[in-house]
Amino acid sequence: MDTYKPRVVDELLKRKLAGKGAVLIKGPKWCGKTTSAEQIAKSVLYMGDTKTREHNIKLANVDPHLILDGPTPRLIDEWQEAPVLWDAVRFEVDHRKGHGHFILTGSVVVKDGEDGNPQIQHSGTGRIGRIVMRPMSLWESGDSNGMVSLAELFGTPERIAGKCELNLQDIAFLTCRGGWPDTIDMEKEVALDQAFDYVDAVAETDISAADNIRKNPEQVRRLLRSYARHQGAQAALTTLRDDMKANESTSFSEDTVATYLKALNKIYVVEDMPAWNPNLRSKTAIRTSDNRYFVDPSIATAALGLGPNDLINDLNTFGLIFETLCVRDLRVFADALDGRVYHYRDKDKLECDAVVHLRNGSYGLVEIKLGGDQLINEGAESLLKLNKKIDTTKMKSPAFMMVLTAVGSYAFRREDGIYVVPIGCLKG
Repeated sequence: MDTYKPRVVDELLKRKLAGKGAVLIKGPKWCGKTTSAEQIAKSVLYMGDTKTREHNIKLANVDPHLILDGPTPRLIDEWQEAPVLWDAVRFEVDHRKGHGHFILTGSVVVKDGEDGNPQIQHSGTGRIGRIVMRPMSLWESGDSNGMVSLAELFGTPERIAGKCELNLQDIAFLTCRGGWPDTIDMEKEVALDQAFDYVDAVAETDISAADNIRKNPEQVRRLLRSYARHQGAQAALTTLRDDMKANESTSFSEDTVATYLKALNKIYVVEDMPAWNPNLRSKTAIRTSDNRYFVDPSIATAALGLGPNDLINDLNTFGLIFETLCVRDLRVFADALDGRVYHYRDKDKLECDAVVHLRNGSYGLVEIKLGGDQLINEGAESLLKLNKKIDTTKMKSPAFMMVLTAVGSYAFRREDGIYVVPIGCLKG
């Protein structure tokens, strides 16, 4: 039996269960939701088990409380197979003492009755906590040595130290392999196949199951390719549509793009990044559109048909998709710190790739670069420019500024106070 690799979300799940009657773990298929929940569950019902699926769905609709009976925390895996279970869980939580009764896992967003699903009448506010789980960060997969802690950077240490053993070829492979738990111990060639299979499954079946509307698999693949070409950019629907028209022979309406993207969001294939809106010393128009990101960089490389060698031979594309890898890891770590990850861009084209903003108001500014002195200096210069714009009479100064790199032997603090950290040294 494979040894369980601990996840950052494990402690967050325990904490949520201590304060809520139930916790929903949501996220993309195959990212490890069920396996993590099984580590703490005392009983399990697999709603998607083909041998009992129809029976479970019928029972859930006739008497859902029978399904909920069992030692707690009770895991209901893929609960959305019978959406009536949501309100049944909420009812049980209301009428049982204490906390930590249920864990729900699901890989499809199910809206409540106000948004068109008559089987769900209540949001679960106050009763059901929510956790987003993503594919593994490099720290969770064992590919980062974790010598630099993001949490500790919020304490603004005078010095940091870490040595990274990963080279550019390693990062290219890890970008294409992705953070899918089952791939971690596979042979490299076999591991690289899995993201391509994932994209095929999304195009052929998963995206249509998101809203029960059949979609053209080839159109899905074309949209995924266009989306991958705009990783990290504020690409409007018209931009994606026009890009598809320029690169494909089939026409594609803006409404269709919006429908397909909504479905991809529902199954957690895409996860766009909201804009950060700080207090600034002078009036500057801040771009408020979301940046486009997949939940894992391997989806982008598979959608484009790229492997590690292709990335090495096209460093511009590599840089864009490496950014997705870093955003994935930062999001994983930020969740555990009660934080969120944003981006910044203003009318003067000053950008910040990632702003890790915690609930207590502390934040860190992050630029993401493949590496090399020139790119690192450019990233540092951009961070310092943004720092000067922030009105520290109305909000805190940044706890840290960091250039996060693909390569570089060491993590260190520069004389200007900016941390340079290889992604192969970072943990939560």
